[in-house]
Formats: sequence, C-alpha cells, structure tokens
Amino acid sequence: METKKIKIGSIIITIILVLWAVIQLFPLYWMFTFSLKDNSEIFGANIIGLPHNWIWENYTTALTKGNVARYFFNSIVVTGLTIALTTVTALMATYALTRMVWKGRKLANNIFMLGLTVPIHAAILPVFIILRNLRMTNSYQSLIIPYSAFALAMAIMISSGFIESIPKELEEAACIDGCGVYGIFGRIILPLMKPALATISIFVFLQAWNELMFAVIFISESKFRTLSVGIQTLSGSYTTDWGPIGAALVIATFPTLVVYSLMSGKIQESLVMGAVKG
Repeated sequence: METKKIKIGSIIITIILVLWAVIQLFPLYWMFTFSLKDNSEIFGANIIGLPHNWIWENYTTALTKGNVARYFFNSIVVTGLTIALTTVTALMATYALTRMVWKGRKLANNIFMLGLTVPIHAAILPVFIILRNLRMTNSYQSLIIPYSAFALAMAIMISSGFIESIPKELEEAACIDGCGVYGIFGRIILPLMKPALATISIFVFLQAWNELMFAVIFISESKFRTLSVGIQTLSGSYTTDWGPIGAALVIATFPTLVVYSLMSGKIQESLVMGAVKG
C-alpha cells in the first residue's frame, strides 16, 4: 500500500511539474510563432497555432529596416561593459571591506549597503542633471555608469559571503611565498569566486539588458539606442506590422536564454554553497 501511495504521489507531482513547465514555456512558444506571422494571422483565427505561412522575412525586416541589428549591438556593448565594470569594482571593494583592516571600513560597508534601499528609477532626475552637466547624455557611458553604480551594492553583498568563506590561511601561505596583495587577489581569490561571478553577471545582465527608463531618458539619438528602446520605435503611428516586432522580441529574448543556460549551473552551485554555509 505504501509503495502504491508513493507511486501515485510521484505521478501527481510529475503531472503538476509538466503542467507548470508548459505554462512557463508557452509564452516563448507564442512569441516565436507570433514572429513568423503576418497581421492577418495574428489578429485572425490563428492566434495560438503554428503559422500557415512561415514568414522568416520578418527577421530580415527587423534587423535591416527596423535597425534592430544596431540596437542589438548597442545593448551588447552597454551590458557587457556594465557587467565587467560592476564585477571588477565589486570584487575589489569587497576584498578591501572584508580582508583589509582600516579605519572606517564598517562605515564604508554600510554606505554601500544603503544602495540596496534606493530604487534605481527613484534617482532618474538627479542622475540626468549630473549627466547633462557633464555632457555625457547620448553616449554609452550615460547608461554604463548608472547601471554599474546601482548594481554595485547587490554585487558586494553577494561576493562578501564568498570571500568570507575562503580560509585566510590560503592568503597567509601565498603571502609567505612572496605574493603581494594583487597576486593574492588574482591567484587565490578570483579562481574561488567563479560561482559568485556567475551570479553577479546574470543579475547585472538582466538589469542592464531589460532596463528601459534610463535608456529612454538619457538617449535620444538613434545610434546609441538599446534594444529595449529600439523595439518601441518599430510601432508605427497609424499602422503597425507586428510580425517584425515579434521577431525583434525573439532576438531580444534569445541572449537571456543563452546566458542563463550557460551560467545556471554556477548559480545553483552558489546557492548550494550559501545553504551549506548557512
């Protein structure tokens, strides 16, 4: 009887998980099929089904006429440099806050952690005024610097737990062997911080790749627009061809799926390490 109950329970759990997976994957399926249809199918009877005519030209139209290729490149530049700047700055700051002894260390750490309480969009006006006075609007740095600044607190919080879990004896042994601060940081700390780096990279990627308000307000020139803003420009004033917009959405979503699939293992590893330490 107990084995039958276990089998019935596992079957029920499997069915629930399959249904949940279908619910989660359905938007991706719908968006992909949406991108291969014309307006008559999108607003006709074939809303959910596969396209009757697979219009791959929607992708060509989005990349060329819709200038999505340029917007995609801008998003890669902004997001990539934001991830690099945030991770490097956060790791160096965390090492100084957790391993070095200096006056005002706790105060500096508390100031960094205050950044977690400030919503990114609550500072739009002061950030815009600063960037305008510095003549930095309509440039990549007008997005990279604010994105990195607002992601820094979260990155420091994540990396602090990992650095504190590294035995100090490793650093002491490296110091005895003649390593300086930079040698210890580069040879000892960084190789052990890969799960934290993956976690920080994904969070920063999602924030920078999908952010809209800063990109709309700080960028007005087409050549610097990111993908989230550029997709909005594909909508016409009177008529709109929705197929290329769906293609642009697929193009914008694809990097997120790739990044998460490549780094999800590191995130799971970081969560397991955090659970063990807890």
